[in-house]
Amino acid sequence: MLEKEFLGNTLQNWGISILIVVGAYIITKLISWISKKYIKPFIRKTQNKLDNVIYNPIESPLLFAIMLIGLRIAIHRLVYPSGFLNAIDGAYKILIILNITWFFAKLISSLLEHYLILKQDNNQQHKMYPVVNRTLMVIVWMLGGIMALSNVGVNIGALLGTLGIGGIAFALAAQDTVKNIFGAFTILTDKPFNLGDIVKIDAFEGTIVDVGIRSTKLQDYDRRIITIPNYKVSDASIINISSENPFRRVVTKIGLTYSTTAGKMNEAMDILKSIPTKVSGVKPNDVIVFFSDFADSAMVITFIYFIEKSAGIQPVMSDVNMEILRSFNEAGLDFAFPSRTLYINSESSDKQINPFTPEK
Repeated sequence: MLEKEFLGNTLQNWGISILIVVGAYIITKLISWISKKYIKPFIRKTQNKLDNVIYNPIESPLLFAIMLIGLRIAIHRLVYPSGFLNAIDGAYKILIILNITWFFAKLISSLLEHYLILKQDNNQQHKMYPVVNRTLMVIVWMLGGIMALSNVGVNIGALLGTLGIGGIAFALAAQDTVKNIFGAFTILTDKPFNLGDIVKIDAFEGTIVDVGIRSTKLQDYDRRIITIPNYKVSDASIINISSENPFRRVVTKIGLTYSTTAGKMNEAMDILKSIPTKVSGVKPNDVIVFFSDFADSAMVITFIYFIEKSAGIQPVMSDVNMEILRSFNEAGLDFAFPSRTLYINSESSDKQINPFTPEK
């Protein structure tokens, strides 16, 4: 029975090849169990963390390499139709190159995580780890793909030449994507902000939650995610609010009615100067208050104060405005609103005409 042939090979040869594949799978599971039970606990106990950095990336590609070796041995001991084995060998070469690329990708990612995060806990630059990691992963996998194609006999130069016209069309279609990639590199090198920083990018203000290859994600104060293309971020005027040290400056303009006397104006400015003693989070002894404008409908007082970095910006601003409203109401100070006074000069006449009274 074992000598009977099936697809050009005896059942015995098929069985042996299957057993080789199963044996390779069992070996990978055994190595994985030993690693989990003994090797990883031992590595965690060592003071040198470099062994963790190297071992963790190599484990999965090593197990995959064992499976590839088992498959190669199992496949090459069988007889196939002409041309099929060449296709299998080509696929095998591609898988070997991709497995090596996988190892280097995991190793680079592990090294970045170790030296940008674990080694620099007090350095804000480690927050840029995601964008650095993604950029390097794209480069590593592109190189791995080119090497894999080259190893199976594909002429990369000829391929690029063949794709010349299509490449031009693709470049024109993907120019925004290319600009975004270069924008990501610009953000990475210039470092105008880190993840977690509160920034203002043009008309948008919020917290940076992610920087990718294509776009930067910002969460505004309403907890909505705003996605901005990287090339726009690199060209925009960026205000890094988190870098303000140690206070944030707030300018408020308060308009009072023209019926306000000079004494009441002085009283209003005294109230504003006392705000730091009444509202926590406002820097004491560093407010600027002055009578700045005669506007169309109001006499304007400019009030400049500084919020401590440790305090919440929005809650402090709200508390300051509530204190101004309460104190001005108690002092009888009237806020101005847009209004217009109309003066009518009429010629003297014997009688005054009421337009709402019909003539007899």
